Amino acid sequence: MWQNLISYTLGTLAALFPIANPIGAVPIFYSLTATNTPRYRLQQAQKTTLNVVGVLFTFLLVGKLILSFFGISLGVLRIAGGLIVAHTAWEMVTVRQRLTTQEHAEAADKEDISFTPMAVPMISGPGAIGVVIGLSTKVHQWIDYLGCVIGIALLGILIYVFLVLGERLIEKLGQTGIGALNRILGFLILAIAVQLITEGILEILKTSAPSLLS
Repeated sequence: MWQNLISYTLGTLAALFPIANPIGAVPIFYSLTATNTPRYRLQQAQKTTLNVVGVLFTFLLVGKLILSFFGISLGVLRIAGGLIVAHTAWEMVTVRQRLTTQEHAEAADKEDISFTPMAVPMISGPGAIGVVIGLSTKVHQWIDYLGCVIGIALLGILIYVFLVLGERLIEKLGQTGIGALNRILGFLILAIAVQLITEGILEILKTSAPSLLS
């Protein structure tokens, strides 16, 4: 039982961290709060963390219901999630902005950036939500759910730490270091995307043409 708990906790954290990419969110967070007080920035970091955890936890609970309601198979979900994750990874590898110029300008005028754009779509975007829905189809016991919840909570702690200490991180690594780190994470995320798409194709073949896999 405890082995399942540890497995799902670490598996959830490992699957979500590169896709959520709190490191890549740090420069955007500080650019959007550049003219604000440290106290306001701390409040926004706290609210962003709570919003991310809330979004991911909600989709973990209702993931199976969403798939059932829309009649989406697990294989199709994995392929769709893989394509979204691959798009995110490609943007990181090619150093494209995660927010468009228009989205950035709109966010700069907002008083509260914790839900949009920071939580959605920056950190708990479509890729992370797709991963969580995929995880919801694998859990069957309460201990498995608890492991996923703890994994999401640990991700929230890491997000908060990065947002609070992000200014020092930027000063230490510089824009070049942050960019290099993003590219490395992008490559790892691309590998995850390929795995998701492969698993999705195999799942569909297993259901529709099992003789091909025998």
